[in-house]
Amino acid sequence: MSSEKRPVRVAMLGCGVVGSQVARLIQEQADDLAARVGAPVELVGIAVRRLGLARDVDLPADLFTTDAEALVGRDDVDVVVEVIGGIEPARTLILSALAHGASVVTANKALLAEHGASLFAAADEAGRDLYYEAAVAGAIPIVRPLRESLAGDRVTRVIGIVNGTTNFILDRMDSAGTGFTEALEEAQALGYAEADPTADVEGFDAAAKAAILASLAFHTRVTAGDVHREGIAEVTASDVASAREMGCVVKLLAICALEDGPDGPAVSARVHPAMIPRSHPLASVREAYNAVFVESEAAGQLMFYGPGAGGAPTASAVLGDLVTVARHRIAGVRGPRESAYADLPVLPMGSTETRYHVQIDVDDKAGVLAAVAQAFAEHDVSIQTVRQEGRGDDAQLVVVSHSASDADLAATVEAVRRMAFVREVSSVMRVEGAHD
Repeated sequence: MSSEKRPVRVAMLGCGVVGSQVARLIQEQADDLAARVGAPVELVGIAVRRLGLARDVDLPADLFTTDAEALVGRDDVDVVVEVIGGIEPARTLILSALAHGASVVTANKALLAEHGASLFAAADEAGRDLYYEAAVAGAIPIVRPLRESLAGDRVTRVIGIVNGTTNFILDRMDSAGTGFTEALEEAQALGYAEADPTADVEGFDAAAKAAILASLAFHTRVTAGDVHREGIAEVTASDVASAREMGCVVKLLAICALEDGPDGPAVSARVHPAMIPRSHPLASVREAYNAVFVESEAAGQLMFYGPGAGGAPTASAVLGDLVTVARHRIAGVRGPRESAYADLPVLPMGSTETRYHVQIDVDDKAGVLAAVAQAFAEHDVSIQTVRQEGRGDDAQLVVVSHSASDADLAATVEAVRRMAFVREVSSVMRVEGAHD
């Protein structure tokens, strides 16, 4: 019986929103976890910054310590769960845990996106597991499908909504006509956004997740610095209205793709707002939910959808990893190692091709449309549709292009801005998920 076996001893780093839920689930589901793992799962210590704080879980006071280094260095710890976030001291503590023989479960997307290579190398050297399902899209199982279920397939594209805060804001702007500032304030009031929302609204959070997804999908080490990043702070009510007129909706997308580079296959990884058709599965992802859309050669199109953040959903993903890693410890095996054999180059953003929606405020006079169209043609950007809106001082051209490189589009916009009759290029937004 599992109760007769030596427990799998777990140390936890952090007991905040996620950590407290992990501890609660370990307590409440003790019998089920023991049955699933094949031995009891015992929480033997929790490292926190301050002792004596009120927490969302009732635990014995002697479990808590402020000496995280001593906790991860204990010889009797089998698994270390890291839910403190950030780069340091998380990186040092995880490396120490692996060096002392513990396997590691982490939810730390920023750390993996910056230092994944050294962490995986340390796990290899120690012969231990490093699992991180909770690092991307909360409770949604996406890391394991890419790492294991699709290991025999060739993934060609991953496109996702991987930040709940920005999706909530853009959804409110679309569904309720709310301005960006008001939608952000609502997200903060509901607890979807932090007091300092920079990591979310400027795309840093999504870029870290995109780096992890691209690394997994294309067997290539991609860091957050490799990911082109744009946030949603510049998205206006006019952009949202224009998208609606096109039958589209604006979403902050993480897009990772296998491309034809100048010297063979290459990877592109980018995060930016984009218009997508309302018929696309990702367009229906509302409020703070996440979804990841995967395209592969054999399996075709797959979509993973669910809550992308929050204590309980993220804790669910952490517990799933904990069960798997604990089973491996009992069996004396380890799970999949990092797969970076392809080692493909990462394309610069200028080489990436997509469609564009460009709004240009112009003088209302003859010849303007022809001159703008000529500027697009001179820079190899083909126009799909163009229309004029308004009259007089409110005149505006709205151009939707065929697929073009980011570099060519940027050169086109710069040329248009210099035209005497152009008052302003008021918006440039990419169009994704539609047929060219």
